[in-house]
Amino acid sequence: MLGKKRARNENILILGLGGVGAYLAKRLVHEGYAVTAIEPDNRLIRHIDGSLDARLVQGSAMSIDCWREADAGSIDVLIAVTDNDAVNMLGAMIADRFGIPLKIARVRSLDFGGKDALLGADDLKIDLIIHPEELAAQEIVRLVKRTAGNEIIDIADGQTQVMATRVHEGSPLAHQKLKDLSRAHDTFAFRVVAIARGISTILPGGDQEILPQDQVLIMASKDDLPQLMALIGVKQQRRHRVMILGGGLVGCRVAELMGKDVQVKVVEKDESRASELCQYLNNAEVLHGDGSDAEALDLAGLPEMDTFITATGENETNIMSCMLAKHLMDTENGAAGSKERKTISMVNKEEYLVLAATSGADIALNKKVLAANEILKFIRRGELLSVAHLHGFDAEVVEIMAAKGSPITRTPLAKIDPFYYGKILVGSVYRDGRWQIAVGDTRIKPDERVIVFCKSLHLKDVHKLFLG
Repeated sequence: MLGKKRARNENILILGLGGVGAYLAKRLVHEGYAVTAIEPDNRLIRHIDGSLDARLVQGSAMSIDCWREADAGSIDVLIAVTDNDAVNMLGAMIADRFGIPLKIARVRSLDFGGKDALLGADDLKIDLIIHPEELAAQEIVRLVKRTAGNEIIDIADGQTQVMATRVHEGSPLAHQKLKDLSRAHDTFAFRVVAIARGISTILPGGDQEILPQDQVLIMASKDDLPQLMALIGVKQQRRHRVMILGGGLVGCRVAELMGKDVQVKVVEKDESRASELCQYLNNAEVLHGDGSDAEALDLAGLPEMDTFITATGENETNIMSCMLAKHLMDTENGAAGSKERKTISMVNKEEYLVLAATSGADIALNKKVLAANEILKFIRRGELLSVAHLHGFDAEVVEIMAAKGSPITRTPLAKIDPFYYGKILVGSVYRDGRWQIAVGDTRIKPDERVIVFCKSLHLKDVHKLFLG
């Protein structure tokens, strides 16, 4: 939950502008942080320089002169996210010598930073170690083991839940305006808080119409979730049979984490890697084959799977294979059967996330976004006590407390400054001992807890609206 307004750490130094670094820099600058970055690649510097209001230092993160040029002594937070684990770890130690109080480093190897590791986070002078592949694998396992829907997120101490689901042509939600939907089903409170359509995310108003193939995000209380699932035709069941396309770091780790609880098949294109996986994975069946080939997937047993996961290193393969899997599931099981079978896709470009989630994949994940969100959540701690990114949507869910005198407390929601329309949606307010769905005439009172949905780049506007 967002707490009372306080002074934030303002000056941030990023080591490396490839992948996570560039994405983080964009997010942080947009939220008002002062960002400095050290990057050796002149092409990246030129590409980012024209689009990002940040101080860029070209050079090596191992050059002390570059640190001095970046004015390291005035930095509050170091984020070391180069492609080299050793550089990131050593960067944290250098930052400690410069007196930088908060150090964050991306480390792919699980041999560092853990409880039983030879070198722990304290030894490396790192306050937060980010393992992107581990984050992705853990998130996939969490989603697979969910008991219903595409994804269910607990918010407000678990009292309220948000469920994501795809709308099919025969769905009760299809071709319905939100205001008509709420009038027709008024026996319990729920609210559509976001719609992913094509490559766009919509924070909808009452006149918004839901279309087939939309991915919708619906909020309801935990007690009302079974009624919501019945309304939209989502059945509650456990996922027990999983096929993973790609046996790289993420795919292998997912299979390992599933353990004996889930029947797992891994399809790996590279023959030598498939042999390695056979030796390493004790509780998974490893198959050598091309997952982009329909016949190979059919022979591998795709029709019998509950969840299909694409975790290769290629965006196109992951997205197209999910589309192919959906087609095969439709063919083998009929449209009704395929609705209960889920596809999860790893996507390396954040621009493709919404596209993937509205084409073949029910859920699209990005290591870069997962890592960045973990870092941002850590930096904002004390300000943001509850923030969750909504997979497949360009949106975040935040619990926040309205400050006295803040703009949100001065007028009913329907009369809030039009600047915020389409950027911020107030979902519910904690009042009289329970969470209540917020509507147009709701007026937020000082010190009330509120659930807010916002576009990913508009968290700073949530600050402005609720904290003044």
